[in-house]
Amino acid sequence: MGLKKLAAKVADYNDRLESGTASQIAPDHVKKVLSKLREKEAELQAELEKTEKPDKQGRLQRKLTIAREHISRAEWLLEQVS
Repeated sequence: MGLKKLAAKVADYNDRLESGTASQIAPDHVKKVLSKLREKEAELQAELEKTEKPDKQGRLQRKLTIAREHISRAEWLLEQVS
């Protein structure tokens, strides 16, 4: 699953939490998305380390920043629904 889809799932979960339908969010679902985000972060970090082109490094760094932001959101969300 791509970073955009994972980020969209986290955003959807946050929207549901804000709208008061958080009881419908299963902690296992959040854990699954969080696990995939962490895998994506590791992939991006590995690719960044072996990439030599500065422009590609910049793109990967931005993606890595986004992934880490969504990981922190998912961790917070998991605390709220657990």
